[in-house]
Amino acid sequence: MATLIDGKKVSKAIKDEVREEVLSLRENGEEITLAVVIVGNDNASHIYVRNKRRACEYTGIRSLEYDLPEDTSEEELLSLIDRLNADKQVNGILVQMPLTKSIDSKKVIERIDPSKDVDGFHPINKGLLFESSECFLPCTPAGIIELLKRYDINISGKRCVVLGRSDIVGKPMSLLLLKENGTVTTCHSKTVDLENITKEADIIVSAIGKAKFVTADMVKPHAVIIDVGMNRDEDGNLCGDCDFDALFDKCDFITPVPGGVGPMTIAILMKNVLFAFKKQKG
Repeated sequence: MATLIDGKKVSKAIKDEVREEVLSLRENGEEITLAVVIVGNDNASHIYVRNKRRACEYTGIRSLEYDLPEDTSEEELLSLIDRLNADKQVNGILVQMPLTKSIDSKKVIERIDPSKDVDGFHPINKGLLFESSECFLPCTPAGIIELLKRYDINISGKRCVVLGRSDIVGKPMSLLLLKENGTVTTCHSKTVDLENITKEADIIVSAIGKAKFVTADMVKPHAVIIDVGMNRDEDGNLCGDCDFDALFDKCDFITPVPGGVGPMTIAILMKNVLFAFKKQKG
């Protein structure tokens, strides 16, 4: 029977650590600020932004929100980013994705000052990650590493399989596992003989967005299962990429959906904002 990896519990511990440090800085007259920009009326995006606001309130980080209308032009958005880059009171900038079709998200990400890029998406931060140098880490992959470490799951020397190669999760996840001395295989839609690859894995991280794709016959006994997926099953219920019920009695550790990886993303964002403040203050 598996040990449940409780992302809510670990997330709260990280936010408590950030909160303690932020409150100490505030007592010395320092204030830490995150600017969040959202464009349009995407419901999921507004829920994410609301959750980020609550996390800021809890940790003591000041949150500035720029809720822009659907018809905001690319030029207007870039101009706002320029102003936030220049504002010394703003320590971190986050532009909520997805953007409207008329705006080039790549151009927007590249416009953010790398020293304020708390999402870790700027090409400079991606390059530093590739070099295993100090940088802003993408929140979800960094959150997964925190989960593994706080549950004393050793990565070094272990066979790690990452399902998915997105710029947001898959690719940086593979790099972070490699940095921890894991032996990493990245799989994707063109991978041949996937089942035999996953059967060799000590740690599986699935981020492919397919409900219950990873089944018990794809996993060896005593594996660690990290499920990044957020899907709906045939009954409309929330589920992950992994068949949780079938895997629970076979693996040693597993993350639930919801309550596993999800809460970690915002906790790491708070940690990144604090890190940005420290870097900017030298």
